[in-house]
Amino acid sequence: SGSCTLRTCWKKMPHFREVGDRLLERFNGAFKVMAGNDGKSVVPVGHNIKPPDKRDLIYSADSPDFCMANRKTGAPGTKGRLCNSTAMDMGGCDLLCCGRGHREETMVLEENCLCRF
Repeated sequence: SGSCTLRTCWKKMPHFREVGDRLLERFNGAFKVMAGNDGKSVVPVGHNIKPPDKRDLIYSADSPDFCMANRKTGAPGTKGRLCNSTAMDMGGCDLLCCGRGHREETMVLEENCLCRF
């Protein structure tokens, strides 16, 4: 009698956090490029000497500054917006105020609650 060996191979996705960390690392090291003279290649702009490889992220236009108001696009900017001084996320004052600083105010809000006893 003969014996049979069965082997199954598959690729497994890494944990979501690991994927996010890798993308953030590539985003932070992204290359600004412009089109090469041949119309097919890209050339690094600025201080980058080594050309990007196929795994690097590249971009050709800078992102807009969402901190400042932009009449052309209608973006209001972040000046004067309410922020959460204790939050560390997108609504937190440190990030939302774009390093300009912020003023803390304490407000007491009285409302009729339509309570019945």
